[in-house]
Order: sequence, then C-alpha cells, then structure tokens
Amino acid sequence: MKSFEIGKNDANQRLDKFISKAVPLLNPPLMYKYIRTKRIKLNGSRAEISSRLKVGDRIDMYINDEFFAPVKEEYDFLKASKNLKIVYEDENILLLDKSVGLLSHPDDREYNDTLITRVKRYLYEKGEFNPKDEFSFAPALVNRIDRNTGGIVIAAKNAESLRILNEKLKNREIEKFYLLVVHGTMKEMCGTLTGYMTKDESKNKVTVFSHPVTGGKEMKTKYRVIREKGGLSLIEAQLLTGRTHQIRAQFAAAGHPLMGDGKYGTNKVNKPYGYKKQFLYSYKLIFDFTTDAGLLNHLCGKEFAVEDVWFSREFDEIAAKSCKNDKNSL
Repeated sequence: MKSFEIGKNDANQRLDKFISKAVPLLNPPLMYKYIRTKRIKLNGSRAEISSRLKVGDRIDMYINDEFFAPVKEEYDFLKASKNLKIVYEDENILLLDKSVGLLSHPDDREYNDTLITRVKRYLYEKGEFNPKDEFSFAPALVNRIDRNTGGIVIAAKNAESLRILNEKLKNREIEKFYLLVVHGTMKEMCGTLTGYMTKDESKNKVTVFSHPVTGGKEMKTKYRVIREKGGLSLIEAQLLTGRTHQIRAQFAAAGHPLMGDGKYGTNKVNKPYGYKKQFLYSYKLIFDFTTDAGLLNHLCGKEFAVEDVWFSREFDEIAAKSCKNDKNSL
C-alpha cells in the first residue's frame, strides 16, 4: 500500500492522468480495474477515473509493491548543454538569453539540446526539478523565439507561475522590445507600422497587406530609429500585437528588410556584408501588470534587458562595410 498527497503542481488534473505519471509500471487496464474495485481510493472513498484532483487530496493505492519499484532514471535532458545565459532568476521564474541558432523546443531535427532541455538540466542539477517527484509539471517556456532570432525567453518553474504568465502575455501585460538592423533609412524617426497578415502554412511565410483582407490578422509594431549610417538603420521595435514573423514581415513590406533575413529580404543585398545571422534580438522585457499577478506581483514595473547585443555594439563597423561596398560598386 502506498499513499500520495496532491500538491499545487499536481492539482487540477484527472486521477487517471496522475496515476499514469506517478506509477508508470501500472498499466492502464489494471489501473482502471483497481479504481473500479476500490483498490485505489481518493480521500478514503471510492474514486472515479475522471475525478479532478485538488490540493491536499490523498490517493491510497492498495496494490502490489512491484508496481512501485524504482524506474531507472534516464533523462534525455541530461544530454543537453550546460550553457545557459540567465538574465534573471527567482524561485518562480527564469529569464533566459537565448542564443541565435538554438531551438526553443525540440523538433524532428534536434531533440536533446534545446533551450527547454537546458533549463530542465539546470534546474535538475540545482535540485529544483525532479521528474520522479513532479508528476504533472515540468519547467516550461512561456514565450518562444524563432531559431534564427536571439533574446529573452521566460521560463516558469511551477504551474502557478506558468498560469499567471500565460494570462499576462495574452492580455499584453508584458511589453516586448526588439533591436534590429534594416536596410535603408526610415521616412520617420519614430512611428507605428500597421497592416494585416495572412500566413502560408506550407511555406511558413506571411504576406502583409495595407488593408483588411479575408482571414487576415491585424499587425502593429511601434518603432524608433536609434542610429543611421551607411544606408543602414539600427532600430528599437515594440510589439503591439504578436503575429508570426511580425517584425521581419512588416519592415520588409515597408521596404526595409532586416539584415541577414533571406526569407523576407534577399541574399543579394545581404551577401556583401558576410553575415549569415539575422539582425533581430528580443532584448528587453517590461512587466507592466494592470491586474493582480499573485506570487509574481513583485515583478510589476520591473525591466530586464540584455545589455550586450552584438550587432548594436558593432553597428558602426557593420555600417562601414556598407560604405566600402558602395565604393567598390562604383
């Protein structure tokens, strides 16, 4: 016989889902049989397969000890790199500076070494995450950034933080700022780009329209020009909406594609510079909560930024290449 007490990370899930994770050696047919025959009880009474668990609930399992035998720990995330750039950390969240080229989540090409697997390894080795004990929750990313874009990604360490941050992100209570370099100079030094987008899923590419279209979604990006030199512009952009490839597509549609962007720009204009990286970085977050944030209220009004964005630091050198390329073309 063994008992489990439900904590906050295990609450709000079905009984059978919890048992499948807590006792992996117990196959589903036997589990359902034991629930029906009261060998598995919830708070001392007969349980239902679909019962929703609450904090403080107790599950008593009158089954053979063989089902509780330890399972050999072989966690794929331990194969991930230890390289993790932390911008901020407390007991509830992590703010991470994701490098260009690193996936946020595993895909069909890379499974072991991604941002989330690095986070799991880091917290596991700190003793803050143990898959054997945490049956329902594992550290999770709140936002994600494309592989070819670098910048700040938020990770939640517990279920309550994830719930709050997902809500705040949805309600636009977390402001996101990007640095980028574009070809050309903007007509105005600051402004807001507006448009409507549709997405071609097969090509993973969006098309921007200046007017509403059927199935289109509105896009808004606020910007200010920081520096101009050599036919290039260093810009700070703030997302007012969150659409696929929003910054890349909108600036390209405005006639100013990002440096290094082959999808919405052209390799012809990028190649002379010799850079293969996309000049886009999610460099700053501001937590601007307008409603209660519970255990994350201490973050309200806080600003976090990556201080050293490589193309911002090297902008003059990059722009000088533009001047040199222009002279060579004469």
